Parts: sequence; C-alpha cells; structure tokens
Amino acid sequence: MEPFKNIYNEKEIVKLANEIKNVYPEFQKDAFVNSLINEAWEAKELKERLRAISLSLGEFLDQDYLKALEILKQVHTNFSGLFHLVFPDFVEVFGLEQYEASIKALKLFTPQCTSEFAVRPFLVKYPEFIEVFKRWAEDENEHIRRLASEGCRPRLPWGIALGEYKKDPTKVLEVLELLKEDESEYVRKSVANNLNDISKDNPAIAKAVFKKWYGDSKHTNWIVKHGSRTLLKAGEQDVLELFGYKSDGIEVANLQADQSVQMGEYLNFSFDISSKKPLGKLRIEYKLGLLRQNNKINYKVFKISEREVTDRELSIKKSHAFKEVTTRKYYDGIHTLTIVINGKEFTTSKFELIT
Repeated sequence: MEPFKNIYNEKEIVKLANEIKNVYPEFQKDAFVNSLINEAWEAKELKERLRAISLSLGEFLDQDYLKALEILKQVHTNFSGLFHLVFPDFVEVFGLEQYEASIKALKLFTPQCTSEFAVRPFLVKYPEFIEVFKRWAEDENEHIRRLASEGCRPRLPWGIALGEYKKDPTKVLEVLELLKEDESEYVRKSVANNLNDISKDNPAIAKAVFKKWYGDSKHTNWIVKHGSRTLLKAGEQDVLELFGYKSDGIEVANLQADQSVQMGEYLNFSFDISSKKPLGKLRIEYKLGLLRQNNKINYKVFKISEREVTDRELSIKKSHAFKEVTTRKYYDGIHTLTIVINGKEFTTSKFELIT
C-alpha cells in the first residue's frame, strides 16, 4: 500500500507550478519544484510535506501576501482532495495578520477539500471569529456549514487543540444549535463528532445537550447517539439509559475463551446472556485489558452489536484479531477479556498473548 504522504508528490507539485506560472508569469517554477523535490523530500511525512509546499510558495510567490493570495485563488479549483490543503495551509502560515482577507479565502477554499485545520489559529488569535462561524452555519453550501462545526471542534484530529473551548464549550454549542437539524448528513456527522469531543472534557455539559436534543427529531437522535459514543464506551449509565439500555436482571454465563493466542492469530470466545424476562435492548461489548511495557494495564472496549432481543436467552460467539498495527504495540504476558452488557461488566477471563 502506497504511503499516505505520497499525495504530495512531484507530479502534483509540478502541476501546481505550471498552473501558477500560467497566471503569474514571474513565477520561477523550476526553482520552486527543485526546492521541494530533493534528497530531503522522501523522509518528510505528510504534514511536513504540506507545510514545506506552503513555505516554498511563500518564497516564490509575490511577497505581498494579498497579491500572492489572489494568485492562489485563481488556480485552486484545479486541485481537489488532500492536495488542496496546500491553499488553506498557505493562509494559515502567512495570513494570520490579514484577518479579513484570510477569512474570506478560507471560506472560498473549503468546498474543494476543507479549511478546518487552517481556521484554528485564527480562532485562537481572534476569539470574535466564532461569530463568523454562526454565519457560516447558515450558508447554502454544505461544505461551509460543515466548516462551522468541524473548525471549532475542541479536539480535532490533526488540528491544534482549542484550549479555551476545551475548558468552556459554550460558544461552540451556540454554533452546533444552528446545525443540529441540518439536512446534510455530512454536516450532522461533524456536529456529532464535535459533541463527542466536548464529552471528553465536559461530560456533564455534553450529557445536558444529549438529554435536551434526544427525542426532538430523527436528525438529533442520530447526532446524540453518534456524539455520545465515548460516554457509551465508558459505561456512563445515565447516557445508556437515555437510549433504553438497562442491565437490571441480566446475567452472563458460560464464558469460554482461548487460554493463549499467538500474535497474528485470533482470540476466540463465546458466552451466554439471559434474563427472566425478554432481554430487550442490548449493547454488547467486550473489554480487553492489554499489558503495557511498564506492566500496567491499558483497557480498550470493542462493540460486538446493538440490538433489540425479544428472547430471554442469547448466545454470542466472537473472535478478536491480534494483528500488528501502527497505533498499538502488543507485549507478551497475561491479558484480560471482560464481557460488558449495557455498560455493566459481568465476567472476566485471562489469556496469554505470545508475540
């Protein structure tokens, strides 16, 4: 599989140079390309390549930021996907002191890909910028409406964290209120992700929003369910009960699990769920206690299914793959498997992982 960073490649950089040359004849396109495609290029990761392109544009475009920005506006529609991030990133790097022009440019650029990362330093420097997000939340373009939510997420992946909004998300919630009934699923998913971010730092505030919104419409119901996924995984009972998940009267028995598993293979396990009355709504999960290098345990919850069960008994069989991944390193030793039903932990088994 080709590395993700290769989105920023010589072919696209040459294309960018040619497009700029067409509208800005003074552009030294060969020097621009050579400043990037050199011995150091291959070692650069995705974000390093993106920033390197922006910095090189700053060197070879007109040194007047506003003039350089007008040049980029003329060529940006010839690019799409993640390569297009070059354009808002240029604004982030060089336009922070040119508030009005930069904000207009970020709005212009976002439909081709997104300006969600580039807007964040502006939010930090100009707190009043959040009021612009409220206007964007009512724009006719769904990409701009999504930017209103995605850009102010307190914990946006790849983006800088917004410390003030992590402490107090009140202003963010004012934006989300305008978007909670948005006709676009693309926008509503961003609203849900924003709420999920908020729930990590301000669970009480997020819960209040969930209780307020749930039941309003199918759109808000979906947003609340998706936005509460961190609290659901954490077994927050008041959130689980909001969706009708109750553990009273439920029993789990006959947990059978492999006693050892080789790295690259599967941990197989099964168990039975029962109740004296119909089981009803079930959120079925398992929690792995993974041994770390320092001999401490790191817990991770995995969902098996969510379903409505009219029977009084249910048998579950499941396998968990222990495969090498870049985001998690596994270690030899004793690990644990715990069955979780509607947020309640029932029974635990131990197994040895051999790496």
